[in-house]
Amino acid sequence: MPQILPANFHGIDGHAHVFERDLQLAEGRRYAPTYDATLTDYLAQLDSCGLSHGVLVQPSFLGTDNRYLLAALTAAPERLRGVVVVDREVATSTLEHMAAAGVKGVRLNLMGQAMDDFASREWQAFFSRLAELGLHVELHRQVEDLPGVLQSLLRTGCQVVIDHFGRADARLGLEQPGFARMLELGREGDVWVKVSALYRLGGSAAEQHQFAQQALPALCETLGAERLLWGSDWPHTQHEQQTSFGEQWQTIRGLISDTRLQTQLLRDSAATLFGINLS
Repeated sequence: MPQILPANFHGIDGHAHVFERDLQLAEGRRYAPTYDATLTDYLAQLDSCGLSHGVLVQPSFLGTDNRYLLAALTAAPERLRGVVVVDREVATSTLEHMAAAGVKGVRLNLMGQAMDDFASREWQAFFSRLAELGLHVELHRQVEDLPGVLQSLLRTGCQVVIDHFGRADARLGLEQPGFARMLELGREGDVWVKVSALYRLGGSAAEQHQFAQQALPALCETLGAERLLWGSDWPHTQHEQQTSFGEQWQTIRGLISDTRLQTQLLRDSAATLFGINLS
């Protein structure tokens, strides 16, 4: 059973999405929503679990049109931060405007995409611009491909945040290709990991749970708990019938028996990464 958190605990959800079904969707998308997940809905989810803040991540099916996300940040600036998706050629002034609105990172969602040459001059210049602006790169890709991308990112001085346990395959354990190298690179560079969305890791629920029980200590030992953070992944696109915000909140608390570690992963790490003042 999870321990009872302190009365003054302010939890932070480090990964969620908001959208409406009638928004203009990106071409080549892998998914199209059939329902709305509005800011009002999301804030109600935070409130239901006693969480003070949340981080909105641009969903892939909206492409680089971040207007809905930015409007949400404007509507609740005291509670929200954001991670956007942009073109590589985006103007620096646009990134600065987004940062002023509460954007803290740029997502590189490579799931289902052909791998580019991230060591190229064009990509390196883009990553360097983000680093200069203090914006991290959020990386979403299967773990076997992460080391190559990480090496290209880290040489520019970028802070990197890896989504969903590195999208490892829960059935293959910690010895699977890419996972150990991801940890090594994380030790060498400024790498953070979101311990979120176990249901996206493949395998059965039992295998996913067992993988998390093994991966969390390894991540803590290598990266340090201060670079691990939780996210609900609400509204759990393509897995909506399988889980819920409340269930994800209970799952992560059940995986961590130590109250101090809970506080680090469920509050303090995200507060540091996203510049959230909890006082």
